[in-house]
Amino acid sequence: MKKRSKKYLQALEKVDKTKLYTKEEAIKLVKETNVANFDASVEVAIRLNLDTKKVDQQLRGAIVLPNGIGKTKRVLVLAKGDKAKEAKEAGAEFVGDNDLLTKIENENWLDFDIIIATPDMMPALGKLGKILGPKGLMPNPKTGTVTTDVAKAVNDVKKGRIEYRTDTFGIVHAIIGKTSFEEEKLLENLNAFVEVIIKSKPSTAKGVYIKSIAVSSTMGPGIKINPNSFDK
Repeated sequence: MKKRSKKYLQALEKVDKTKLYTKEEAIKLVKETNVANFDASVEVAIRLNLDTKKVDQQLRGAIVLPNGIGKTKRVLVLAKGDKAKEAKEAGAEFVGDNDLLTKIENENWLDFDIIIATPDMMPALGKLGKILGPKGLMPNPKTGTVTTDVAKAVNDVKKGRIEYRTDTFGIVHAIIGKTSFEEEKLLENLNAFVEVIIKSKPSTAKGVYIKSIAVSSTMGPGIKINPNSFDK
């Protein structure tokens, strides 16, 4: 059994594991139970009543959170000509085409957080699937990372765009900010994320869609939220 720190155990005492908190109470508590010695991330985990073995019940997408996530992501754009110029002007850290693909393949270069690619680059990029796929770096049209509007894609990432997808258990994880954020801003981000998950409900999903929602800070305890607190 993993030994917990004194700070964690003290934080855990503040959380009633039998209670479903309102979203406002949970956000307040997630800040109070931060045990990290740094500006920790705040994460939400939503368990959905989905059968992820069925393709039409595998959620995947992206959202630009109202207040960002408190972290600047390093963007690599694979594009040519005018699209490459647009990407540079939009603030992408790395822009290129086959030269960067060769660098990734030969040097195992992965000093970036996200890849945005124009459609014409995908055939060449697909050959690096074994390198990029396991690290979640392969661009996908569903998340807006395969696009001809590279400037918008780069701007969205810089504003706080996050990607989400269900895991094999039907759980969606996402970072919604930092513990240094004001409660109001964390709450706005949480509301925006839950709203997009609700709107993305597959038509084939049966029964109660959201089974549970919990928030936590990095290394902090989980805090369960009553899903009904998101009802309009």
